[in-house]
Amino acid sequence: MEKLHFNIQINAEPEKVWSVLWDDFSFRQWTSAFTEGSFYQGVLVENGIIKFLDSQNNGMFSEIVKLISNQEITFLHLGEIYNGVEVPQDWGEATEKYILTEHENTTRLDVEIQTSEEFKAFFEEKFPNALANVKHLSENQL
Repeated sequence: MEKLHFNIQINAEPEKVWSVLWDDFSFRQWTSAFTEGSFYQGVLVENGIIKFLDSQNNGMFSEIVKLISNQEITFLHLGEIYNGVEVPQDWGEATEKYILTEHENTTRLDVEIQTSEEFKAFFEEKFPNALANVKHLSENQL
C-alpha cells in the first residue's frame, strides 16, 4: 500500500468545509475533479456503508470506520461496483481519511489515502484539483 497525503488551507470554518465535503450538491461539484457525475449513496454514520458512484453506477463501496462531525471521517474501501453490482476486493487497509483542523477562522483540510500502486498516479494528479474545488466552494458558496 502507498500512503498519500494532501492538504489545503481554507478561509472558512470547519462546519462550512464539512458541509461542502459531504452535502450532496457540493459533493458532486468538488468530486467532478475525479469523475464527472460523481455522487454517493448512503448516510454518513459510523459503521455505515457508503457507495461512491459515477453516472454509470460504477465506483466503490466503503465502510465509515470513524466519524466525528466537522472534524474527521475515515472510510475503509471494501470493493468496487460495476453497473450497480458490488464486487468485494481484498485491498487490506485501503483507507481514505479527511481531517479538518481549525486555526483562527481558517481550516486546514488534510487527506490521507492508503491505496495500491495501481491508483497512486490517479490520486496524485486528481486530488490537488479536488481540494482546490473544496477551497473555492467553501470560501465562495453561501
